[in-house]
Amino acid sequence: MSEERGGRGRGGRGGDKDKAKGEGRPRGGFFRRRRVCKFCAEKIDYINYKDVRILAPFLPERGKIQPRRISGTCALHQRKLQVAIKRARQLALIPYVTD
Repeated sequence: MSEERGGRGRGGRGGDKDKAKGEGRPRGGFFRRRRVCKFCAEKIDYINYKDVRILAPFLPERGKIQPRRISGTCALHQRKLQVAIKRARQLALIPYVTD
């Protein structure tokens, strides 16, 4: 009886109806291709903190480290990239923030 009215846990919003139509696609109808890790593709094992040209694309103009879902890096290289960026900031090769 509670299932008919959308009782506990379901919210009563009819979530199953949308899944049946779209089969997991975004509502816009287009499919965004997943980005490939730059470091895996180029077989880079060590991310050098002194090479600012490699680190710069992963820092937007505000100076924050881009998350994996935006940058497309894998978990292993994201951790190594994070350490390299922090080391470069410590040595003033990259600014912490911009004005």
